[in-house]
Amino acid sequence: MKNAYTLKSVSGMFISLGLALSLSTGTTAQQQPQKASPARVQVVTASHEMMAPQIYMPGTVVSRNDSRISSEITGRVLWVAAEGSLVKEDDIIAAIDDRIIKLNVARNQSQIKSLEARVDYLKADYGRTQDLAETNNVPANRLEEARSTLVMTEQDLAQARISLEQSEINLARTQIRAPFPGRVVARLAQAGEYAVPGRQVLRLVDTQHLEVSAQVPVSLASVLSDQQRVSLRSDGRMVEASIRALVPVGDAVSRTMEIRVAVPEGGHHVVGAAVQVGLPSSAPEEVVAVPRDALVLRREGTYVFRVKDDNTAERLLVKTGAATGKIVAVSGGILSGDRVVIRGGERLRQGQTVELFEDAASGR
Repeated sequence: MKNAYTLKSVSGMFISLGLALSLSTGTTAQQQPQKASPARVQVVTASHEMMAPQIYMPGTVVSRNDSRISSEITGRVLWVAAEGSLVKEDDIIAAIDDRIIKLNVARNQSQIKSLEARVDYLKADYGRTQDLAETNNVPANRLEEARSTLVMTEQDLAQARISLEQSEINLARTQIRAPFPGRVVARLAQAGEYAVPGRQVLRLVDTQHLEVSAQVPVSLASVLSDQQRVSLRSDGRMVEASIRALVPVGDAVSRTMEIRVAVPEGGHHVVGAAVQVGLPSSAPEEVVAVPRDALVLRREGTYVFRVKDDNTAERLLVKTGAATGKIVAVSGGILSGDRVVIRGGERLRQGQTVELFEDAASGR
């Protein structure tokens, strides 16, 4: 009985040991790492660029057409376009009472018709007098008198036509028209008020053609030029632009001069908004540059992943320098012609195999 119990215990121990070994083997098999698939990345080529360190100067968005429209004639204001009205060039934006001017136009037209009839009669009279003078039937002074009267009446007719044209111009001025497309920003005269030449009626601002006005140190005059590429930064966004014009006249107190930077069309800038203008602070130098998207920012520093010839990723610690638009100067092992990752680098590891897809444009 004792032997039977001992044999059963030993058998149970062997079964338990076998089960444990089986479970251990299965767990080990499951824990074996599977071979990682290549990471799909997008790359561009680092290149030599002429770049300079940048400084950012404050600027203000202004309109290239910002006018306070005034009346050109005297009269009572009948109507002024409402604030915020979007108008096209030559649209009517204000109206002035035109009744008196219309009377002047009618008076001048009547005077012209009268003088035209008078000129026709005097021409006929002068012709008859010439015929009589040729046969010595009228004295010579009578011919001179007829010619003189005709000439003076023709000049009166010319003056009347000038007066009519002036009246028509004044009549057209009773309808104040937009000199350029834009928005009515402020009404400076109200219906019923009296307008005189030079009296401001409204303010019209072109909200499509914008630029940035900035004051920069006169010491930068030697490194800035018309049409030079610069960058504009506002609300966390950065766009490329160009200097439209330098105003090379410095202020004696602030030692600054004005620059005007063209704002690319299609943006969402508002007249009066504050922006920062990125300008070179010294003469440009040749550097190795990569797109901003190639930079991987970590707490311990800034990295760039370079793709080697065997399509494996190499992580390089770099130091950034000057930046222009979408490209940044880097140093720390990157050479011109190296392939750097701009998409898919966030989870790359050192030495990981990569698979390239759709080579991107340089992004500059």
